[in-house]
Amino acid sequence: MISCATSSVDETRSLGAAVSIVVGPGDVIVLAGDLGAGKTAFTQGFAAALGITAPVTSPTFVLANRYEGEIVVNHLDVYRFTGRGEVHDLALPELLDGSVTLIEWGDTIVTALPADRLEITFGFGAGDDDRSVDLALRGKSWRWRSQALSRAVENWSRSPC
Repeated sequence: MISCATSSVDETRSLGAAVSIVVGPGDVIVLAGDLGAGKTAFTQGFAAALGITAPVTSPTFVLANRYEGEIVVNHLDVYRFTGRGEVHDLALPELLDGSVTLIEWGDTIVTALPADRLEITFGFGAGDDDRSVDLALRGKSWRWRSQALSRAVENWSRSPC
């Protein structure tokens, strides 16, 4: 696990941009944390670093947004999901093919996700804009990239991988 900290929305976006350096087609990133903890801000920085110029907003009501950049970025929000059938309706395997997918509230559907994924948990810190951000690498592909990810986020890191 890599533990990071940010002290502003811009820093959370910058952390997202840093993580984007180590992703590739087929990657899944689970974003967990309370409302307002930084999931969408992280995704905004992540997408911008991949050349996406469209506004990135939370897909709470539309469930999924797709952005075209250097790589296709799918941004999902499963907050309102109540059962496994709804995950099936998303056609997740098709979404994952050739793109990177970030899933807000993805911790609620991990049993439906590939074992190979990056799980990021956002928490509130002492100050209004302070956030703790824990990155857990799951599966062989992410363990193989652990050093690259550690280097990418070292400016925000509080502990080694």
